[in-house]
Amino acid sequence: MTDSNETKTVTSRSPSHFAYNVRNREGGDNYWLRIGSAWAHTRKQALADGVQVDVSSTAKEAGIRFPVFITRTAFDAYVTLPPNVSGQDEAGRLWDVVWMLRFAIGKATRGQDRLPFALYVRNDNRAARLVKLIAMCGALDIDDPQPAITIMLPDED
Repeated sequence: MTDSNETKTVTSRSPSHFAYNVRNREGGDNYWLRIGSAWAHTRKQALADGVQVDVSSTAKEAGIRFPVFITRTAFDAYVTLPPNVSGQDEAGRLWDVVWMLRFAIGKATRGQDRLPFALYVRNDNRAARLVKLIAMCGALDIDDPQPAITIMLPDED
């Protein structure tokens, strides 16, 4: 007989949070209208699902002492090397993102948790264009309050 202590992760299909809006009825009672749902996603799950990429080792080389992650959308847009682009590689493109983040951190005001920064990126063989990113400072994970930074596109949340 073997003793197996396997832990199975069960992902609930039920939302963990709901968003509501209060509707005012003229001459009547107000009511709550459910307008959205959200599911809690741990950092570990986001990394396993490929929704985020851990770039902490490159960030550490650039002098950033906190864990740094980048959303897959931002990574694919500005780090992944597009086909037929010459004179670049992913390591260099990632370094550019992290290096500009480092300078933005240096200019940030105390207590700022949403940090916009920009850099020039070349996604074809023409001139580079200015792109904007956001660095969000927050907890590493739902159950781990140590600081971490997540780089994302301005319209991501």
